[in-house]
Amino acid sequence: MFTSLQFHLAGVFLKIFLRNRQAILFSLFFPLIFIGAFSFSGASNDQFTIGVTDESQSPFSEEFIKNLEQEEIFNLIEGDFESLQSSLIQGDIKGLILIPNNFKDIDNLGALKFYVDASQTRQVSVIQRAIETSLLSVERKIRNIEPLFDLQLEDVKARPQRYIDFLLPGLLAFMIMNLSIAGSGFNIVEYRRRGILKRLFVTPIKPKDFITSIVLARMLIVLVQLSVVLSIALFLLDITIIGSYLSFYLTVILGTFIFLCIGFALGSLAKTQEGIRPIVGLVTFPQVILSGVFFPISSMPEVVQPIVYSLPLSSVVSSLREIANDGVSFMAFSTSTIGVLIWVLISFVIATRFFVWKEVCLLYTSPSPRDATLSRMPSSA
Repeated sequence: MFTSLQFHLAGVFLKIFLRNRQAILFSLFFPLIFIGAFSFSGASNDQFTIGVTDESQSPFSEEFIKNLEQEEIFNLIEGDFESLQSSLIQGDIKGLILIPNNFKDIDNLGALKFYVDASQTRQVSVIQRAIETSLLSVERKIRNIEPLFDLQLEDVKARPQRYIDFLLPGLLAFMIMNLSIAGSGFNIVEYRRRGILKRLFVTPIKPKDFITSIVLARMLIVLVQLSVVLSIALFLLDITIIGSYLSFYLTVILGTFIFLCIGFALGSLAKTQEGIRPIVGLVTFPQVILSGVFFPISSMPEVVQPIVYSLPLSSVVSSLREIANDGVSFMAFSTSTIGVLIWVLISFVIATRFFVWKEVCLLYTSPSPRDATLSRMPSSA
Protein backbone atom coordinates (compact mmCIF):
# COMPACT_ATOMS: atom_id res chain seq x y z
CA MET A 1 0.00 0.00 0.00
CA PHE A 2 2.77 2.42 0.97
CA THR A 3 6.29 2.34 -0.47
CA SER A 4 9.59 2.64 1.34
CA LEU A 5 10.20 5.96 -0.41
CA GLN A 6 6.96 7.38 1.00
CA PHE A 7 7.88 6.25 4.51
CA HIS A 8 11.36 7.74 4.09
CA LEU A 9 9.96 11.10 3.00
CA ALA A 10 7.45 11.01 5.85
CA GLY A 11 10.36 10.50 8.26
CA VAL A 12 12.15 13.51 6.75
CA PHE A 13 9.07 15.71 7.20
CA LEU A 14 8.71 14.47 10.80
CA LYS A 15 12.30 15.50 11.55
CA ILE A 16 11.63 18.93 10.08
CA PHE A 17 8.58 19.32 12.32
CA LEU A 18 10.41 18.16 15.46
CA ARG A 19 13.07 20.82 14.91
CA ASN A 20 10.39 23.52 15.16
CA ARG A 21 9.88 23.67 18.93
CA GLN A 22 7.64 26.71 18.66
CA ALA A 23 5.16 24.80 16.48
CA ILE A 24 5.19 21.85 18.89
CA LEU A 25 4.49 24.04 21.92
CA PHE A 26 1.76 26.00 20.17
CA SER A 27 -0.08 22.99 18.76
CA LEU A 28 0.15 20.99 22.01
CA PHE A 29 -0.24 23.50 24.84
CA PHE A 30 -2.71 25.90 23.21
CA PRO A 31 -5.58 23.34 23.38
CA LEU A 32 -4.56 22.41 26.94
CA ILE A 33 -4.79 26.05 28.02
CA PHE A 34 -8.24 26.29 26.45
CA ILE A 35 -9.42 23.09 28.14
CA GLY A 36 -8.10 24.18 31.52
CA ALA A 37 -9.62 27.64 31.30
CA PHE A 38 -13.06 26.49 30.21
CA SER A 39 -13.15 23.54 32.62
CA PHE A 40 -12.58 25.80 35.63
CA SER A 41 -15.00 28.43 34.35
CA GLY A 42 -17.68 25.83 33.80
CA ALA A 43 -16.98 23.74 36.87
CA SER A 44 -19.61 25.51 38.95
CA ASN A 45 -22.59 24.74 36.68
CA ASP A 46 -23.54 21.56 38.57
CA GLN A 47 -25.56 23.66 41.06
CA PHE A 48 -27.35 26.98 40.67
CA THR A 49 -27.59 29.51 43.48
CA ILE A 50 -31.15 30.89 43.49
CA GLY A 51 -32.59 33.60 45.70
CA VAL A 52 -36.13 33.28 47.11
CA THR A 53 -38.27 36.07 48.60
CA ASP A 54 -41.42 34.71 50.29
CA GLU A 55 -43.95 37.52 50.79
CA SER A 56 -46.77 35.04 51.31
CA GLN A 57 -45.50 33.03 54.30
CA SER A 58 -48.29 30.52 53.63
CA PRO A 59 -48.31 26.71 53.79
CA PHE A 60 -48.35 26.71 49.99
CA SER A 61 -45.21 28.81 49.71
CA GLU A 62 -43.47 26.75 52.38
CA GLU A 63 -44.31 23.56 50.49
CA PHE A 64 -43.00 25.11 47.26
CA ILE A 65 -39.70 26.15 48.88
CA LYS A 66 -39.36 22.71 50.43
CA ASN A 67 -39.71 21.13 46.99
CA LEU A 68 -37.09 23.48 45.57
CA GLU A 69 -34.65 22.55 48.34
CA GLN A 70 -35.01 18.90 47.38
CA GLU A 71 -33.79 19.69 43.86
CA GLU A 72 -30.08 18.81 43.73
CA ILE A 73 -29.32 21.52 41.18
CA PHE A 74 -30.44 24.34 43.51
CA ASN A 75 -28.67 26.12 46.33
CA LEU A 76 -31.41 28.32 47.80
CA ILE A 77 -30.84 31.61 49.60
CA GLU A 78 -33.86 33.24 51.30
CA GLY A 79 -33.94 36.98 51.97
CA ASP A 80 -35.60 40.29 51.19
CA PHE A 81 -36.21 41.23 47.56
CA GLU A 82 -33.94 44.30 47.40
CA SER A 83 -30.80 42.59 48.66
CA LEU A 84 -31.34 39.49 46.50
CA GLN A 85 -32.01 41.63 43.44
CA SER A 86 -28.71 43.41 44.04
CA SER A 87 -26.96 40.02 44.26
CA LEU A 88 -28.54 38.99 40.97
CA ILE A 89 -27.35 42.14 39.22
CA GLN A 90 -23.83 41.60 40.57
CA GLY A 91 -23.85 37.99 39.35
CA ASP A 92 -23.66 36.37 42.80
CA ILE A 93 -26.85 34.38 42.18
CA LYS A 94 -28.28 32.93 38.96
CA GLY A 95 -31.93 33.79 39.52
CA LEU A 96 -34.49 35.27 41.92
CA ILE A 97 -37.97 33.89 42.68
CA LEU A 98 -40.54 36.28 44.15
CA ILE A 99 -43.52 34.59 45.86
CA PRO A 100 -46.31 37.24 46.03
CA ASN A 101 -48.63 37.95 48.99
CA ASN A 102 -51.65 36.31 47.36
CA PHE A 103 -49.87 32.97 46.98
CA LYS A 104 -52.22 31.59 49.63
CA ASP A 105 -55.66 31.60 48.05
CA ILE A 106 -56.36 28.19 46.52
CA ASP A 107 -58.85 29.68 44.05
CA ASN A 108 -56.66 32.61 43.02
CA LEU A 109 -52.98 31.84 43.47
CA GLY A 110 -50.79 34.77 42.52
CA ALA A 111 -48.30 34.39 39.70
CA LEU A 112 -44.71 33.76 40.72
CA LYS A 113 -42.07 36.09 39.31
CA PHE A 114 -38.75 34.67 38.22
CA TYR A 115 -35.95 37.19 37.65
CA VAL A 116 -32.98 35.90 35.66
CA ASP A 117 -30.26 36.96 33.26
CA ALA A 118 -31.88 36.00 29.93
CA SER A 119 -28.49 35.82 28.19
CA GLN A 120 -27.75 32.57 30.05
CA THR A 121 -30.10 30.60 27.80
CA ARG A 122 -28.81 27.14 28.71
CA GLN A 123 -29.04 27.77 32.47
CA VAL A 124 -32.44 29.47 32.26
CA SER A 125 -34.06 26.47 30.56
CA VAL A 126 -32.73 24.06 33.20
CA ILE A 127 -33.82 26.28 36.11
CA GLN A 128 -37.25 26.94 34.60
CA ARG A 129 -38.01 23.25 34.14
CA ALA A 130 -37.09 22.51 37.77
CA ILE A 131 -39.29 25.36 39.06
CA GLU A 132 -42.25 24.23 36.94
CA THR A 133 -41.86 20.69 38.28
CA SER A 134 -41.92 21.97 41.88
CA LEU A 135 -45.00 24.11 41.19
CA LEU A 136 -46.81 21.14 39.65
CA SER A 137 -46.05 19.06 42.74
CA VAL A 138 -47.49 21.79 45.01
CA GLU A 139 -50.62 22.06 42.89
CA ARG A 140 -51.24 18.32 43.13
CA LYS A 141 -51.00 18.40 46.91
CA ILE A 142 -53.28 21.44 47.15
CA ARG A 143 -55.97 19.88 44.97
CA ASN A 144 -55.41 16.34 46.31
CA ILE A 145 -54.76 15.04 42.80
CA GLU A 146 -52.79 11.84 42.39
CA PRO A 147 -50.51 11.67 39.32
CA LEU A 148 -51.86 9.44 36.56
CA PHE A 149 -48.42 8.19 35.60
CA ASP A 150 -45.27 7.38 37.53
CA LEU A 151 -42.11 8.22 35.63
CA GLN A 152 -38.89 6.58 36.81
CA LEU A 153 -35.67 8.04 35.44
CA GLU A 154 -32.41 6.12 35.07
CA ASP A 155 -29.18 7.83 34.14
CA VAL A 156 -27.63 5.48 31.59
CA LYS A 157 -24.51 7.68 31.40
CA ALA A 158 -24.00 7.48 35.17
CA ARG A 159 -22.68 11.05 35.22
CA PRO A 160 -24.01 14.58 34.67
CA GLN A 161 -22.86 16.27 31.51
CA ARG A 162 -20.72 19.30 32.22
CA TYR A 163 -19.70 22.08 29.90
CA ILE A 164 -16.19 20.63 29.62
CA ASP A 165 -17.74 17.36 28.33
CA PHE A 166 -19.47 19.39 25.64
CA LEU A 167 -16.38 21.51 24.93
CA LEU A 168 -13.67 18.84 24.62
CA PRO A 169 -14.76 17.27 21.28
CA GLY A 170 -15.05 20.75 19.77
CA LEU A 171 -11.57 21.74 20.91
CA LEU A 172 -10.11 18.49 19.60
CA ALA A 173 -11.72 19.13 16.20
CA PHE A 174 -10.34 22.69 16.32
CA MET A 175 -6.92 21.22 17.07
CA ILE A 176 -7.22 18.78 14.13
CA MET A 177 -8.07 21.62 11.74
CA ASN A 178 -5.16 23.82 12.84
CA LEU A 179 -2.54 21.06 12.80
CA SER A 180 -3.69 19.70 9.45
CA ILE A 181 -3.95 22.97 7.54
CA ALA A 182 -0.67 24.17 9.02
CA GLY A 183 0.95 20.85 8.17
CA SER A 184 0.00 20.98 4.53
CA GLY A 185 -0.72 24.59 3.52
CA PHE A 186 1.98 26.46 5.45
CA ASN A 187 4.57 23.75 4.87
CA ILE A 188 4.05 23.72 1.10
CA VAL A 189 4.64 27.48 0.99
CA GLU A 190 7.70 27.14 3.22
CA TYR A 191 9.16 24.23 1.22
CA ARG A 192 8.63 26.23 -1.96
CA ARG A 193 10.34 29.29 -0.47
CA ARG A 194 13.36 27.24 0.56
CA GLY A 195 13.59 25.61 -2.88
CA ILE A 196 12.84 22.12 -1.57
CA LEU A 197 9.93 21.57 -3.95
CA LYS A 198 11.96 22.72 -6.94
CA ARG A 199 14.70 20.21 -6.09
CA LEU A 200 12.10 17.46 -5.61
CA PHE A 201 10.57 18.26 -8.99
CA VAL A 202 13.76 17.31 -10.88
CA THR A 203 14.02 13.99 -9.02
CA PRO A 204 12.16 10.76 -9.86
CA ILE A 205 9.82 11.45 -6.91
CA LYS A 206 6.22 11.44 -8.09
CA PRO A 207 3.53 13.84 -6.81
CA LYS A 208 1.66 11.00 -5.10
CA ASP A 209 4.82 10.11 -3.15
CA PHE A 210 5.16 13.69 -1.91
CA ILE A 211 1.48 14.03 -0.97
CA THR A 212 1.31 10.59 0.67
CA SER A 213 4.44 11.27 2.75
CA ILE A 214 3.03 14.57 4.07
CA VAL A 215 -0.30 12.88 4.86
CA LEU A 216 1.46 10.08 6.75
CA ALA A 217 3.67 12.49 8.69
CA ARG A 218 0.89 14.90 9.65
CA MET A 219 -1.50 12.05 10.45
CA LEU A 220 1.02 10.66 12.93
CA ILE A 221 1.63 14.11 14.44
CA VAL A 222 -2.09 14.78 14.85
CA LEU A 223 -2.79 11.36 16.39
CA VAL A 224 0.07 11.66 18.89
CA GLN A 225 -0.72 15.23 19.97
CA LEU A 226 -4.45 14.58 20.14
CA SER A 227 -3.85 11.45 22.23
CA VAL A 228 -1.71 13.45 24.66
CA VAL A 229 -4.37 16.15 25.06
CA LEU A 230 -7.16 13.56 25.33
CA SER A 231 -5.26 11.53 27.96
CA ILE A 232 -4.69 14.61 30.11
CA ALA A 233 -8.39 15.51 29.82
CA LEU A 234 -9.49 11.97 30.72
CA PHE A 235 -7.29 11.64 33.81
CA LEU A 236 -7.26 15.18 35.21
CA LEU A 237 -10.77 16.39 34.30
CA ASP A 238 -12.61 13.08 34.79
CA ILE A 239 -13.94 13.05 31.24
CA THR A 240 -15.36 9.84 29.82
CA ILE A 241 -15.67 8.83 26.17
CA ILE A 242 -18.99 6.95 26.15
CA GLY A 243 -18.71 5.65 22.61
CA SER A 244 -16.11 3.46 20.96
CA TYR A 245 -12.54 4.73 20.79
CA LEU A 246 -12.31 3.06 17.38
CA SER A 247 -15.16 5.24 16.10
CA PHE A 248 -13.62 8.29 17.77
CA TYR A 249 -10.20 7.84 16.18
CA LEU A 250 -11.70 6.90 12.82
CA THR A 251 -13.46 10.27 12.83
CA VAL A 252 -10.19 11.95 13.82
CA ILE A 253 -8.36 10.33 10.89
CA LEU A 254 -11.05 11.33 8.40
CA GLY A 255 -11.18 14.86 9.82
CA THR A 256 -7.41 15.13 9.50
CA PHE A 257 -7.61 14.01 5.88
CA ILE A 258 -10.30 16.63 5.15
CA PHE A 259 -8.28 19.54 6.48
CA LEU A 260 -5.02 18.27 4.99
CA CYS A 261 -6.68 18.35 1.57
CA ILE A 262 -7.99 21.84 2.22
CA GLY A 263 -4.49 22.86 3.30
CA PHE A 264 -3.01 21.50 0.04
CA ALA A 265 -5.44 23.66 -1.91
CA LEU A 266 -4.71 26.78 0.15
CA GLY A 267 -0.95 26.22 -0.09
CA SER A 268 -1.25 25.99 -3.86
CA LEU A 269 -3.00 29.37 -4.05
CA ALA A 270 -0.50 31.36 -1.97
CA LYS A 271 3.04 32.31 -2.97
CA THR A 272 4.43 33.39 0.43
CA GLN A 273 3.84 32.86 4.16
CA GLU A 274 2.44 36.38 4.33
CA GLY A 275 0.04 35.54 1.53
CA ILE A 276 -1.28 32.30 2.99
CA ARG A 277 -2.03 33.63 6.49
CA PRO A 278 -5.06 35.75 5.52
CA ILE A 279 -6.35 32.97 3.27
CA VAL A 280 -6.15 30.42 6.09
CA GLY A 281 -7.71 32.90 8.50
CA LEU A 282 -10.59 33.51 6.11
CA VAL A 283 -11.24 29.77 5.90
CA THR A 284 -10.72 28.74 9.54
CA PHE A 285 -11.84 31.68 11.70
CA PRO A 286 -15.54 31.66 10.68
CA GLN A 287 -15.65 27.90 11.23
CA VAL A 288 -14.24 28.20 14.75
CA ILE A 289 -16.92 30.75 15.65
CA LEU A 290 -19.88 29.11 13.88
CA SER A 291 -19.23 25.36 13.96
CA GLY A 292 -20.37 24.63 17.50
CA VAL A 293 -16.94 24.43 19.11
CA PHE A 294 -17.90 26.62 22.09
CA PHE A 295 -21.72 26.61 22.02
CA PRO A 296 -24.48 24.51 20.39
CA ILE A 297 -25.41 25.23 16.80
CA SER A 298 -29.06 24.81 17.84
CA SER A 299 -28.82 28.09 19.79
CA MET A 300 -28.16 30.00 16.55
CA PRO A 301 -30.94 31.52 14.42
CA GLU A 302 -32.75 28.87 12.41
CA VAL A 303 -32.05 30.75 9.19
CA VAL A 304 -28.27 30.20 9.40
CA GLN A 305 -28.29 26.69 10.90
CA PRO A 306 -28.39 24.82 7.55
CA ILE A 307 -25.39 26.85 6.35
CA VAL A 308 -23.49 26.24 9.58
CA TYR A 309 -24.19 22.50 9.53
CA SER A 310 -22.74 22.31 6.01
CA LEU A 311 -19.28 23.49 7.15
CA PRO A 312 -16.58 20.78 7.37
CA LEU A 313 -15.63 21.63 10.95
CA SER A 314 -19.31 21.38 12.00
CA SER A 315 -19.50 17.81 10.70
CA VAL A 316 -16.31 16.78 12.50
CA VAL A 317 -17.32 18.50 15.77
CA SER A 318 -20.83 17.02 15.75
CA SER A 319 -19.56 13.53 14.93
CA LEU A 320 -16.92 13.57 17.68
CA ARG A 321 -19.47 14.97 20.16
CA GLU A 322 -22.03 12.28 19.32
CA ILE A 323 -19.45 9.54 19.83
CA ALA A 324 -17.97 11.00 23.02
CA ASN A 325 -21.15 12.17 24.79
CA ASP A 326 -23.95 10.05 23.32
CA GLY A 327 -22.18 6.80 22.50
CA VAL A 328 -23.16 6.87 18.82
CA SER A 329 -21.14 4.48 16.66
CA PHE A 330 -19.49 5.74 13.50
CA MET A 331 -21.06 2.83 11.64
CA ALA A 332 -24.53 4.08 12.62
CA PHE A 333 -24.07 6.64 9.81
CA SER A 334 -25.71 9.55 11.57
CA THR A 335 -26.20 12.86 9.80
CA SER A 336 -22.86 14.12 11.17
CA THR A 337 -21.02 10.98 10.07
CA ILE A 338 -22.47 11.25 6.57
CA GLY A 339 -21.38 14.90 6.54
CA VAL A 340 -17.81 13.85 7.36
CA LEU A 341 -17.78 11.28 4.54
CA ILE A 342 -19.18 13.82 2.07
CA TRP A 343 -16.48 16.32 3.02
CA VAL A 344 -13.80 13.64 2.55
CA LEU A 345 -14.87 13.42 -1.10
CA ILE A 346 -15.30 17.19 -1.54
CA SER A 347 -11.93 18.04 0.01
CA PHE A 348 -10.17 15.39 -2.10
CA VAL A 349 -11.68 16.86 -5.27
CA ILE A 350 -10.68 20.38 -4.19
CA ALA A 351 -7.11 19.29 -3.44
CA THR A 352 -6.66 17.47 -6.76
CA ARG A 353 -8.14 20.44 -8.61
CA PHE A 354 -5.85 23.11 -7.12
CA PHE A 355 -2.70 21.12 -6.27
CA VAL A 356 -0.89 20.87 -9.61
CA TRP A 357 2.59 19.45 -8.99
CA LYS A 358 4.45 21.40 -11.66
CA GLU A 359 2.80 24.72 -10.88
CA VAL A 360 3.27 24.30 -7.14
CA CYS A 361 6.95 23.40 -7.43
CA LEU A 362 7.94 26.04 -9.97
CA LEU A 363 5.76 28.89 -8.72
CA TYR A 364 7.84 32.06 -8.36
CA THR A 365 9.32 32.66 -4.93
CA SER A 366 11.50 35.49 -3.80
CA PRO A 367 15.04 34.44 -2.98
CA SER A 368 16.24 34.36 0.57
CA PRO A 369 18.61 37.13 1.75
CA ARG A 370 21.53 34.72 1.63
CA ASP A 371 20.70 33.65 -1.93
CA ALA A 372 20.33 37.28 -3.01
CA THR A 373 23.74 38.13 -1.53
CA LEU A 374 25.40 35.20 -3.30
CA SER A 375 23.85 36.19 -6.62
CA ARG A 376 25.35 39.68 -6.37
CA MET A 377 28.90 38.40 -5.68
CA PRO A 378 31.29 38.52 -8.66
CA SER A 379 32.40 35.21 -10.07
CA SER A 380 35.93 33.98 -9.36
CA ALA A 381 36.62 33.68 -13.06
